[in-house]
Amino acid sequence: MRRETSRSIAVWGEETFGPARPQALVDRAATELAELAESLVSPDADAIASEAADVVILLHRLAHAHGWDLAEAVDVKMTRNRGRSWERSGDGTGRHLAEAPSASTSGQTLSE
Repeated sequence: MRRETSRSIAVWGEETFGPARPQALVDRAATELAELAESLVSPDADAIASEAADVVILLHRLAHAHGWDLAEAVDVKMTRNRGRSWERSGDGTGRHLAEAPSASTSGQTLSE
C-alpha cells in the first residue's frame, strides 16, 4: 500500500476536484466530521475509519495549500503537548493548563 503525504494527497485532490479554496476545504472537513460523529452509532469499525480518513484527507490538502506537511505538524505539536501539564475532563479528553509566561513574553529579561 502506498504511504500518502500531504503533497501526494493534495496532488490527487487537485487532479480530481480542481483547485480548492482553503475555506472550502475546512467547510467540507466540517461536513465530514459530522458524518464521522454519525458513524459512531454503528459498530462498523471500517465505516468509522473511512469517515475519519475523509477528515484527515481534507486536512492534508489544507496543510499542503499552506506549505506544510500535516504529519510533521502533528509531530511538532505532540512534542509540545508532551511537555505540558494537563487537566483531565473525565471523559478521556482534557485541556492543557496555562503555561507560565516565558521571560521573553513577560517583559522581564534573564538578568532580572
